[in-house]
Amino acid sequence: MKLIFCGAAKCVTGSCHLLDTAAGKILVDCGMRQGEDAKGEFGEGTFPFDPADIRLVLATHAHIDHIGLIPLLVKRGFAGEVLSTDATAQLATIMLPDSAHIQEQDAEYQNRKNQRAGRPLVEPLYTGEDAQEALKRFHSVPYGKLVEVLPGVTCRFNDAGHLLGSASIEIMVTEGEKTTKVVFSGDLGRSERPILKDPDIIASADYLVLEGTYGDEDHAVTEQEDKEQEFADVIRGAIARRGNLVIPAFAVGRTQELLYFIKRLLAKNAVPGLERMPVYIDSPMAIQATKVYERCARGYYDEETQKMAKDGSPFDFPTLHIAETADESKQINTDPIPKIIISASGMCDAGRVRHHLKHNLYQATSTVMFAGYQAVGTLGRTLQDGAQKVKLFGESIRVNANIVSTRGFSGHAGRNELVDWAMALEEKPKRIFLVHGEEKALYALRDALRERGAEVTVPNLLDEVELSPRQAQAEAKQAAPKERTAASEKAREAPAPKAAPAKEEEAISLESTSATYEAVEQLKRIYSILQRSQQRRSPDMELKRTILEADLLALADKWDQLIL
Repeated sequence: MKLIFCGAAKCVTGSCHLLDTAAGKILVDCGMRQGEDAKGEFGEGTFPFDPADIRLVLATHAHIDHIGLIPLLVKRGFAGEVLSTDATAQLATIMLPDSAHIQEQDAEYQNRKNQRAGRPLVEPLYTGEDAQEALKRFHSVPYGKLVEVLPGVTCRFNDAGHLLGSASIEIMVTEGEKTTKVVFSGDLGRSERPILKDPDIIASADYLVLEGTYGDEDHAVTEQEDKEQEFADVIRGAIARRGNLVIPAFAVGRTQELLYFIKRLLAKNAVPGLERMPVYIDSPMAIQATKVYERCARGYYDEETQKMAKDGSPFDFPTLHIAETADESKQINTDPIPKIIISASGMCDAGRVRHHLKHNLYQATSTVMFAGYQAVGTLGRTLQDGAQKVKLFGESIRVNANIVSTRGFSGHAGRNELVDWAMALEEKPKRIFLVHGEEKALYALRDALRERGAEVTVPNLLDEVELSPRQAQAEAKQAAPKERTAASEKAREAPAPKAAPAKEEEAISLESTSATYEAVEQLKRIYSILQRSQQRRSPDMELKRTILEADLLALADKWDQLIL
């Protein structure tokens, strides 16, 4: 069995790792390359493998740098399934069509320029149709359940605490009489993060592929109360300047955290004047993503957020305004009242936030707050690094606004959190491979892990590694098959533990879930009906939708009690 690093090697975007097994080739993530990463050896849309050879994709979470090239993979011949958690699959229905729309817009813009210059026309990387075709391949699996995905290959998704539905994935590959376990951390979240549960601890691994976004630094702000205070201080500063607070935010994850904290601050009356400050969500995708967050409370929220949800949405409050149409977005900048504008994209490379930056960067009264990582080569990173001027829509804009970066909102674990998570494995991996980080961060994390006795490698793009099981594990497996079977039967009767070793639970086959295919298709049909009903606004339609949602909730509660 071989592991090939096809993306996010010594860079932050474009996650894509190929596991070449006797049963077939598996991709863990197939993400879009962004910023400087898109200018690398394979550009935006070239794969270092034949998509038709891939049997299966395992998606760790719904961020576009992890799933953004799946439509292109399908377009170029991939015919297999994409496995993810249910929340990731739901978020993908928002993320991938939106990404396709951006590809089509970019191609249209470029072709207008090419026509004037007499140059050949270009095609979008993929289209909305490609995105819809990719979404048909998604199949969801629950946290904690072993699933046989190919003959001799089982996997388990564990909560990574990074994004709604995010997962660290264990993959167990049996070839002959030997089993090798490879763990992919995905993007790891942080403890004490709002809304989501803390990352699960994995019991063991032969090999660990670990992200290292913040491998060279620890977050100065770790406790939830401190994060809230940091945000409150930025809002106070914006109120004192009597200008707008523009927050470029990822539509999925970061926007919901910001709304959550604003609601808490309002409830405590912690920031005088905030109650008079309109808050605008200006991102169609963020609006849809927030609805997914509200639907997926069960199984994903932490205890505190579950309690908040009993009294209504954790993301709604009286001063919240939604800008759905382009006209509503434009009107935000004609209103002189100081306001908070939360808009995508988080790195400012696309989306409506660029228009808000155009109208606010030159104003000394404005504040721009970055609440997340900004990749090299993005407009967000350029502003964060102190640029005096930037170009937006062909116009040079002077930067007079107050540029602020917060660390409390980071969805990625810091260096010590990464080290602690990796070292918490009861059976230490033979080797750890560090990915998804800039070189400086990865080498710093490598040194920190080596100090704890770990064998660590920072792979280059397209490095290939032969993987083998621990001899002791292989011998133990052959010596005690009955014991493992008994443990599997016991695990079926009890809830899956937070960090269950693979041997404690018997795998279910994907084929065994095919009997529920028709039921799943009908659920998709109901979901489609709900989506269509949201597009048709009338009192009658609102009533019908409310009745349907109530019926579905009652049905889910009924079968939840009958089965569990």
